[in-house]
Amino acid sequence: MEFCHIGPCSMLNAVLSNNRTSYLTLAHIIDEGNQDYIDFYLGERIEAELSGKQFVNIMDNSAFELYKANLPMFPPEKLVDLATKIRATHIVLPDHPGMPSMVGIDDAKRYAPVFKEAGFKTFFVPQSDIGDLEDLITAFAWAASSPLIDYIGISILAVPNAYNCEKDNKLQRFHSRWRFMNELYDRNLLQLAKQNGKKIHFLGMVDGPNEISLVRDFDIDTWDSSAAIWAGLNGVPFDGSPTGLFNGKFEKHVDFDFETDDNTLIKLAQQNVDYIDKLVERYNRTLR
Repeated sequence: MEFCHIGPCSMLNAVLSNNRTSYLTLAHIIDEGNQDYIDFYLGERIEAELSGKQFVNIMDNSAFELYKANLPMFPPEKLVDLATKIRATHIVLPDHPGMPSMVGIDDAKRYAPVFKEAGFKTFFVPQSDIGDLEDLITAFAWAASSPLIDYIGISILAVPNAYNCEKDNKLQRFHSRWRFMNELYDRNLLQLAKQNGKKIHFLGMVDGPNEISLVRDFDIDTWDSSAAIWAGLNGVPFDGSPTGLFNGKFEKHVDFDFETDDNTLIKLAQQNVDYIDKLVERYNRTLR
């Protein structure tokens, strides 16, 4: 597994080492024209290519951020232009949190060929009605079988929604993706996805970094979160509690324009990044 740390645009160089080869970028920031953000990721791709390393840049469609802000989703046609600006390798297909699976599946059938024709690989995020676990499993099963899909994203919004625990129940939310992965495994759907060459990505992290240890029995290719950097820049360290965050998710939404020259906060963000990176190292040593 490789971890894709997300953070405020101006803090990326200060906090992250430059030897990473997997990233997740956000369409709404690219759309805002933040050139420092765009240049950072363009530079990372150039470095990887010069060193002969395989590079992954998944451009997210910002559905999580737009959904939380009650804003409309990006028109799919625009995603190709944004992905071209940042030289993404994959585009997250339109997904619709809290909507029946067929809404996203129909969009995937329509737009996956468009994205592939433009030279991008496709990334599908299963969604369902709130409280409809079977519908979410149906969406995963479709993606695991479809030649249109290259990557499948397991969302920290979609899975708790399916278990009806996305709000006001941190204990159940923290365990929801672990339970979902077990359900997929028991139905041979994770095995089907692997057999068909699909990669698996975990989208986001809420109530603590130790979720990485919780799911180490399963093959996960990449994972993204702003938790390490954003909590650290706000003075919140990861800790020795069972989840790694005693009070659960730091709820303040990421301010991607945030800037600071406070070395104490920058160091804390780096320590949180190191905490996750060490969990990933142990995950990668796990025999499966």
